[in-house]
This record gives sequence, structure tokens and C-alpha cells, in this order.
Amino acid sequence: MRLCIYPGTFDPITYGHLDVLERATHLFDHVLVAIAHNPDKGPLFSAEQRRELIQPNIARYSNVSVTAFRGLLVDFAMEQRAVAIIRGLRAMSDFEFEFNMALMNRHLQPAVETIYVMPNEDYSYTSSHLVKQVSKYGGDVTKFVPANVAAALRAAYGFK
Repeated sequence: MRLCIYPGTFDPITYGHLDVLERATHLFDHVLVAIAHNPDKGPLFSAEQRRELIQPNIARYSNVSVTAFRGLLVDFAMEQRAVAIIRGLRAMSDFEFEFNMALMNRHLQPAVETIYVMPNEDYSYTSSHLVKQVSKYGGDVTKFVPANVAAALRAAYGFK
């Protein structure tokens, strides 16, 4: 079985993330959405809350599961026996960071490939950070995130 890890903070998951995930489901036998514990990013939602927000949005896929991890991604990938890490590239501005990360991961664990996919252009400017900024000030984010995520954001920022 060809297992792929789709890592991220997913704080919160967006339609762009889900688009990348959809593409990965066609390339691999199983995709494991791996929620990174990254306190440096100051997540709005706990890892468990993020898992709960993701779960209903992946239910339609028989070959997708979700978990959280700590530590080095390549170590986690090896523990899971993954053959690849999949990442989305929205714009050229993502490339330098992603390129450096892939090279470091290859240095640490040459057996795990990094594969990039481009999301639909409708999501090329969408990020979790921007979605949180819009939501924080009461803006409508329903074009960018699933309904359960939009509701969680409204609640987190004190909107009904």
C-alpha cells in the first residue's frame, strides 16, 4: 500500500487544503492527514479541535484518515511507513520555503519523497492565516472553509 502523509497545522482547514487532499487521494492508496503540533504558530484551535473540524470533511473518502503528530515530519513518515509527503503550492512565494524544507527532509530521510500539487486557482490566495484574519473581524469566510469550520471560527471570535 502506498501511503502518503499530508502534513500541516490546518488551523483551520480550508477548501484549498481539501482540494490538495482530493488530488492526493487519486495518487496514493491511503492519505494520512497529519496535524502538526506547532505552538510557534500560536494556533487558534487545539490539535484535537482541528482533528474534529477535519473529520466530517474527509468522511466521504475511504482512503483518508487524520491524526496529530509531534516531532520531525520525516521521522513520523517513516514510523507510518509512508512513501511520500504531499504539499500544496499556491504561489511562487511558497516555493522557496517548501523547496528548502523538502531538501532538509531528503537529507534527513532520503527514502521519503516530497510531492507538490497545485490547488485549484480559486484557492491560490487562500490561507488559514487570512481566513482567521477575515473571521476575526466578522467577515464571511464561507467561500473559503466548510460550514463546520466557519461556525467554529464565528464561535471562537465571539460572533453568532
